[in-house]
Amino acid sequence: MTWLPTLAGAALVLYILRDVFHTLWHPTRHGGLSRLVMTSMWRLSARFGGRWRPAGIAGPLGMALVVAAWAVTVAVGWALVYWPHMPENFSYATGLDPSEHAGPLDALYISLVNLSTLGLGDIAPASGWLRVLAPMEALVGFVLLSATVAWILGIYPALARRRALALRLSHLRRSRATPRALDSDGGAALLDGLASALAVVTVDFMQYAESYYFYDGDEDTSLSEQLGHASGLADEATEARHPDVRLSASVLRTALEDLAAVIDGRFLRTGESPDRVFAAYAADHGRPAGRRPDGRRP
Repeated sequence: MTWLPTLAGAALVLYILRDVFHTLWHPTRHGGLSRLVMTSMWRLSARFGGRWRPAGIAGPLGMALVVAAWAVTVAVGWALVYWPHMPENFSYATGLDPSEHAGPLDALYISLVNLSTLGLGDIAPASGWLRVLAPMEALVGFVLLSATVAWILGIYPALARRRALALRLSHLRRSRATPRALDSDGGAALLDGLASALAVVTVDFMQYAESYYFYDGDEDTSLSEQLGHASGLADEATEARHPDVRLSASVLRTALEDLAAVIDGRFLRTGESPDRVFAAYAADHGRPAGRRPDGRRP
């Protein structure tokens, strides 16, 4: 029955590689394990929101746990492949008794040595196909390291773009721009810029779904807090006399609808209108829904 743990180990390794693929390189999907860990951390932080969410710990800790789960599962999977073939198909350094170093922990030790590319060599595969598997595990370890770096380098710029858009909306809200000032060429350019930034954030939510589970502690940089103002600007500009402003308002409203569709389809699943989706988004992030320019809540 040596084939049973070998198949189980291979299945674990392939499952993690699939999860890494969907998490990092397939923007229309979300890895099963990473999604489970991130959503669990988010819900846990909601229960202890007084301490956890303002500190923004749910997202970073969730990412660390996902990476740890990837590494541990791959190490266990490869250990299951090695274990049934010990000690017959392995060579041991002088002073090691093969019969005393052929258990599950020894197989896990060999797996961790290969995965981390340490290459200690005190216990090494001796048969042909196992000698091929060992460097393959080292390659998987390198893939996991590269994937972790790429994930970090992708998510944090996405968070910066989201918070920059929220801050821009906060500036507009605090400047109290009048409808008359908005009814101009400058107003049209302003609305176009907001629609463009919203499109970028929408793509970020699609490609880096885990960024949703990062809490924005400051009101002015919280997109969930500021989206109501963007909706209000689109409504006000729809009544403008300037044709370019009305066109830009229509584009902004469409950008808001697309963002609401992505947030609702991937995270909230309310099936409600965009304004209600944004209100649910704000509530999920521990915020009241953002005010419109006239001071009302959406």
